[in-house]
Amino acid sequence: MKKKVITLQDKLINMVMTRGKKSTAVDIVNGAYEKIRQSKKNPDEIFTQAFENVAPVVEVKAKRIGGSNYQIPIEVKPNRRQTLALRWLIGAARDRKGHTMADKLAAELMEASQNQGGAIKKKEDTHRMAEANKAFAHFAKYM
Repeated sequence: MKKKVITLQDKLINMVMTRGKKSTAVDIVNGAYEKIRQSKKNPDEIFTQAFENVAPVVEVKAKRIGGSNYQIPIEVKPNRRQTLALRWLIGAARDRKGHTMADKLAAELMEASQNQGGAIKKKEDTHRMAEANKAFAHFAKYM
């Protein structure tokens, strides 16, 4: 049996989807791409750049050692990196006020491609937390 390759755009559509309404999710993503196209930019390049900018390198994981909880910085695996980046992009788009979801997603993608916006802030907060707790990195061997 042949395994179907799922692209990043397919994953984006699946993560935008709520209550199993895939056709609505496809319309939202296509609408966002159309908004980006109207601004005289290539939507695939904008999406790829936004994804690369938002994808985290490190995150913190809570671990209980000797009665104390430590936030241990660990490197993010590629699958989780992809999931977190898409989750943060969509979450930041949903948190925006007004307009349609397609407009909000297009705006978030365009801002993230320029290292701005809510999703980038989330990534920076995660990296800052890992940096602050790097003294506990030696506990990573217990993970």
